[in-house]
Amino acid sequence: MTVAWIGDRGVPVADAAKHAAELLVTSLCPVFSLYTDVHGTRAAIALASRVGAAYDQLDGEAVARETAQYTDKGGMFIAPGEVRRRADVVIIAGELPAAHYDLIAELANTVPDLDGGTGKRQFFLIGADTPAPGNVKATRLSCDGGVEATLAALRAQCAGRQTAREVAHFDRFAKALGEAQFPVFTFCGQSLGLLGLEMVQGLIGDINRKQRASALHLPASENGWGSTQASTWTTGFALRTGLARGFVEFDPWRFDVARMIADGEADLNLVVAGDAGSVPAGRTGLALIALAKTDKPVAGAAVTIAIGQPGIDHDAVVYSSRIGTLAAIEAKAPVELPSAAAVLRQIIEHLPHEEAQPC
Repeated sequence: MTVAWIGDRGVPVADAAKHAAELLVTSLCPVFSLYTDVHGTRAAIALASRVGAAYDQLDGEAVARETAQYTDKGGMFIAPGEVRRRADVVIIAGELPAAHYDLIAELANTVPDLDGGTGKRQFFLIGADTPAPGNVKATRLSCDGGVEATLAALRAQCAGRQTAREVAHFDRFAKALGEAQFPVFTFCGQSLGLLGLEMVQGLIGDINRKQRASALHLPASENGWGSTQASTWTTGFALRTGLARGFVEFDPWRFDVARMIADGEADLNLVVAGDAGSVPAGRTGLALIALAKTDKPVAGAAVTIAIGQPGIDHDAVVYSSRIGTLAAIEAKAPVELPSAAAVLRQIIEHLPHEEAQPC
């Protein structure tokens, strides 16, 4: 079975890795778009440091917003295990990715055991058009203007201020909040912008003046959040980091890889994706190296190498929102495809002046 191509020609993986290395060495501004596990991220960073590349999450705008909340504003956060045991009121701010529905359903089907004996858990959903995750029965809080406008009005009403439009079911929310032992807000950068994320934390801060409350961060992409953490402990900075000048630079605008490509700043894009359909279309003047699960070359790619999907085709270490940290997972259906980390290390081996690689 052919698993590597140079253009449309099938070749051994080693030859494809060698050609990818040659392209990277001659590139003036390479950029990496990543959707991979922790090992793949570490290998990508090692390669980026050798060739002076910038790296970012593939389709990483939501992850960048979540990162900005931590780096720019901070907040109050709690682990999923604490939510299960203590939260008697759960407020869902905006739409959550389907990957988190099981966790919300689990919360709906259990009761807190460290809540002072109320023995129940109430749910509220912010936003008129926000779907209820996992068909959870929740009281909807909404007003005209969308999720962020509702958050603003909700915060104002909680502070006793007048609003142009009142939030529907606010009295029920205020009563539940007043009786709650530990209210928790859940959120995601997929449906909330920077202002919305900041508003959630502002509301939590207001509540904490009188009682205890916190937030459960459910990331837009678990792979993206795992890569963010791996980048942070490896380089000291999150994604959207560049190494072109021989040292690590973090700049969420400069090293937004999608922006760099759109503005014509990059001449090579190395993409690590879950499947070929996720690889961005090639652009004139931009060489493309595609690492994805595929049975044919990616259209427009100078090099394509088929890789397995983390946790499905091979064992992996990924971020798990169910436990709030990294988790080692076994392959569900192992196949004989290399991991992204293995391929990236092969590319490193073909670079001049070989250095130590990550374990």
